[in-house]
Amino acid sequence: MAPGGSACKEVVESHSIIADYGLATMKAETNTTSNASKTTNTVIGKHGISTTNGVHELLECPVCTSLMYPPIHQCPNGHTLCSNCKIRVHNCCPTCRYELGNIRCLALEKVAESLDLPCRYQSLGCHDIFPYYSKLKHEQNCRFRPYNCPYAGSECSVIGDILTLVSHLKDDHKVDMHDGCTFNHRYVKSNPQEVENATWMLTVFNCFGRQFCLHFEAYQLGMAPVYMAFLRFIGDDNEAKKFSYSLEVGANGRKLTWQGVPRSIRDSHRKVRDSQDGLIIHRDLALFFSGGDRQELKLRVTGRIWKEQ
Repeated sequence: MAPGGSACKEVVESHSIIADYGLATMKAETNTTSNASKTTNTVIGKHGISTTNGVHELLECPVCTSLMYPPIHQCPNGHTLCSNCKIRVHNCCPTCRYELGNIRCLALEKVAESLDLPCRYQSLGCHDIFPYYSKLKHEQNCRFRPYNCPYAGSECSVIGDILTLVSHLKDDHKVDMHDGCTFNHRYVKSNPQEVENATWMLTVFNCFGRQFCLHFEAYQLGMAPVYMAFLRFIGDDNEAKKFSYSLEVGANGRKLTWQGVPRSIRDSHRKVRDSQDGLIIHRDLALFFSGGDRQELKLRVTGRIWKEQ
């Protein structure tokens, strides 16, 4: 038993990790996207001297395989893991089963300070090199990081680049794909008085060589039942700002119009909806526009997309 150490009776997760002179050997960092090829884990010191993958592997947590950032914890036998996983394993070393305590591996933290690493999205086009402790902050906002699937009808975990997501929406979600920058859509729903939350099928437009998602749904805005239509851009926010769009709905000589800038799919569907950044129609007005006996929603939404000069 290590000095001052005590064996843990139970560990939540079991991991087969090989200890070598008190340092765990880990597998290579898991890719973030489903289709990105593996990148070479080249680590460059501040003096331009390349090191082996071994240093990079020493900085990987043996539990989650992510790179470790201070505080880096170690057990009395020298096995390391990240602070998040220290909680997950109930303060028991996953390698030797001894109690972790509150020992920090200051030597490994110091080694990390001397390293420059490539962005984890190197295979997606980012070729920048960052100091170890700046890498994580960059990756959270890297313009090459993959996008989440914009489909709002279900919780979809697929991520990827723009071409991957467009193919995914077409082949897996069977969304309507249209070419052109103008549209005229009719949304129909029976018994609308009974519907408080509903999402209609997503529509994707190919316009100016880019893709836009048209959302339409019913939800409760406070105590008021409303319908909302809005557009999202499949790409980054700086590109989305180059475009504008308008939406219009009406009947019986009356109409509502909306003009705005499409939101990037970096912003979640719920975030856009909750910010009310789109055309909002209260249910009573929507049924008035629908005509008839107000027992069926028949709402026609027209719109266009244009590029700002």
